[in-house]
Amino acid sequence: MTDQDTTVPSETDPQTPDSVQAPSFQQAMEIAAIWLLQWDQEEISDEVIADRVGELVESRDGARGFFVISLAGDSALMDRLPEALVGKLRSCGEGVVDLTVRNLAMSAAMVVHHRKQADDLQAAGSERVNLRCTELLRQLEPHSVKARLETLLAAATNNQGSDVAFLDRWGYDANQKQAIAQAVDGVAD
Repeated sequence: MTDQDTTVPSETDPQTPDSVQAPSFQQAMEIAAIWLLQWDQEEISDEVIADRVGELVESRDGARGFFVISLAGDSALMDRLPEALVGKLRSCGEGVVDLTVRNLAMSAAMVVHHRKQADDLQAAGSERVNLRCTELLRQLEPHSVKARLETLLAAATNNQGSDVAFLDRWGYDANQKQAIAQAVDGVAD
């Protein structure tokens, strides 16, 4: 066997860097936590974090992991929403809109749940997630946001449409659905 023979890729060779596998949900959360810490400590710029997040949210699990960490965590990223990040998230399209709307709904419902349990700390955390979702939705592509919010509102108020299964899966009661409807209205305010 010559050196040339060893450089010819075969079907059994491992994947090349050009075909990097998307991270799992857990991996995406870990990656996002590191990047947010670097951003908070000003080790990376708004543009760098935007580029990295853009790559991460290309997969559903990557996007889910990013949003769990960025919406619920202590980083100021989602409070400041740098222009570079908003632009990148806008370019990612309906997947980002869908996940943000779902997080809006879940956080609104959880505020009601936590208040019923007299857990003010958890309620405050859910309110913060809800506010972050509201602000992000106001900056994403308006037509996509409007259409997605209308679907959620139909499910929350009239028990109609594709989001009924989403709301039922989480077992939201009438008060939680009312809170979701109010959160939807809050995006338009």
